[in-house]
Amino acid sequence: TLPSAVPSLESTPGPRKVNRIGQITFREATAEDAPALLQLMQTAFEEYDGVLDPPSGVQKETIETVRRRLGGGGAVLASVGDRPAGFAFYEPKEGVLYFGRLSVLPELRKNGIGRALLEYVERRARESGAAGVKLGVRMQLPHLIARYERSGYRISEYMTHSGYSQPTFVFMEKRF
Repeated sequence: TLPSAVPSLESTPGPRKVNRIGQITFREATAEDAPALLQLMQTAFEEYDGVLDPPSGVQKETIETVRRRLGGGGAVLASVGDRPAGFAFYEPKEGVLYFGRLSVLPELRKNGIGRALLEYVERRARESGAAGVKLGVRMQLPHLIARYERSGYRISEYMTHSGYSQPTFVFMEKRF
């Protein structure tokens, strides 16, 4: 069974050269990072405004909801130099590590940041003894479902948002 709090990593990833953007570093986010995480999330999800049905819940996030998420699990923050570039939340749920709100600044995408964030969460899951990693993806974003499938994730459940009669998102899992 997964502990209620994920232990700190003994070895956190250090600087890493990523394509043309230079050094990228990863670290655990803290409550003090909440404003930066909120800004990253809102900027990264802006492209889905008016596209997703139902709308993304990102616009309802606040500094306080971000801090609550950090308290229930954690987040990994990627930076290029001193500039926050991306992050992802994670939290233990039902024996797996749930991964969510992966956010990478649009101008820094396609540089391996998202993949590295996912790998970081997967490593945390393994080190914590979790059975795997789970995430939710909107069915309106088949390119993201395909990307996670290429990384070894499989659809485990079709889900429907309240008020909808057909599935609107899927849970995907990668078991270890």
